[in-house]
Amino acid sequence: MKTRQKRLLLVAGGLASLAVVAGLVLNAFRDNLVFFYTPSDIVADIVPMERTFRIGGLVEDGSVQRGEDGVTVHFRVTDTAVAVPVVYHGILPNLFREGQGVVAVGSLQDGGVFKASQVMARHDETYMPPEAAEAIKRAQREQARTVGDAGGAVDGHPGGTPGGYSGGY
Repeated sequence: MKTRQKRLLLVAGGLASLAVVAGLVLNAFRDNLVFFYTPSDIVADIVPMERTFRIGGLVEDGSVQRGEDGVTVHFRVTDTAVAVPVVYHGILPNLFREGQGVVAVGSLQDGGVFKASQVMARHDETYMPPEAAEAIKRAQREQARTVGDAGGAVDGHPGGTPGGYSGGY
C-alpha cells in the first residue's frame, strides 16, 4: 500500500469513528430529554405513553386528596381548559397548594393518570415555565371564545375563569 492510500484509509477510519461517537452521544441525549406538555396536550393524545415528561399548570381547586399512608397524594393539574389526574408518592413542597402553579415530572400511565416522580411548586409567576404560562393563556383564550354569550361567566364564576384566576403571567 502506498503512503497516500494509508493516509486516506486513516482519515476515513477517523471520520467513521467520529461519526459513531457522535451518534452515541446524540442517542444518550435523546434518552435524557424531558419534554414539557400541558393538560390539553395530554387530552389531545399527543403525549407518548410511559415516557418521562413534564406536565405543568395549576393545581385544580378541591382536587387534592391525601392517601391513608400520608405520603401518597392524588390531585389534578389544569390549564383552565382541561384537567389531568396526577398521583405522587412522596413529600410535597411547602408551596404546594390548590390554585397554585405546579410542574411535575413523571409518565402517563394506563387510564390517563400521570404518575409523578417529582413535584415542583412555583414560588411566584417568575418560576412558571414559559410553556406553562403560554398554555394557560392559550387555554383561557380558547375557553373565552367558547363561552361567548355567557357574559364571561365560567362555571358560575363571574371573572371568566374558575377560582378567579387572573392569568397574570
